[in-house]
Amino acid sequence: MTSQLPELSGKVALITGASRGIGYGVAEALVARGDRVVITGRTEDALKEAVEQLGSERALYVAGKAHDEDHQALTVERAMDAFGRIDYLVNNAGTNPVFGPIADLDLNVARKVFETNVISALGFAQKTWHAWQKDNGGAIVNIASVAGIAPSPFIAAYGVSKAALINLTQQLAHEFAPGVRVNAIAPAVVKTKFASALYEGREAEAAAAYPLARLGVPSDIGGAAAFLTSSQSDWVTGQTLVVDGGIFLNAGVS
Repeated sequence: MTSQLPELSGKVALITGASRGIGYGVAEALVARGDRVVITGRTEDALKEAVEQLGSERALYVAGKAHDEDHQALTVERAMDAFGRIDYLVNNAGTNPVFGPIADLDLNVARKVFETNVISALGFAQKTWHAWQKDNGGAIVNIASVAGIAPSPFIAAYGVSKAALINLTQQLAHEFAPGVRVNAIAPAVVKTKFASALYEGREAEAAAAYPLARLGVPSDIGGAAAFLTSSQSDWVTGQTLVVDGGIFLNAGVS
């Protein structure tokens, strides 16, 4: 990839949870158009590998847990020190440590889900806003889920947290306007390690439910994020873009 990099756009993106999967797909899409990126994640070796693939002249990483406020502050500081700006924030870091009915959900697990999926996004948004976007503008994209739009069996805590993230998107869009646009993307099942429990060993069966006859891949979400952080979406804010292979078209169909 590094031998075919386009000219620098002058723009910088901070992407959480981006050592692999959807976050890496977003980073790849933004680097491909000329942006520089700062990526985060918990595993340093995976982040190092991601930066090597993206191009060390276009990417840097900061390892840590997304809900850790010190990590949030350090990441924003490193981005500003290295590149002098943070035009785009993509909140992708997420967790879903439990499957099962919400009636039996351990409340400590629920707290962990919300800390990672919602509070961390707010923390990064606050810090990015104060460091750059408040005075210079930009865009924020929160990676939500179709589970935040309609009930999803066995991943209820995750779905409720993503519904909260969608509402947070609207709140931030209202408060950060007019300089900063804030939108969300709600994917259906995307082929990543994170979502593997939803399709592993039964991918053909899972994909058959989708009108487009396949599960998503990270580049599908990367393309959507590239749109929402581009001038082509300059009049779009507070919205949730559903990227679902058409699965919602089946609602109500027996």
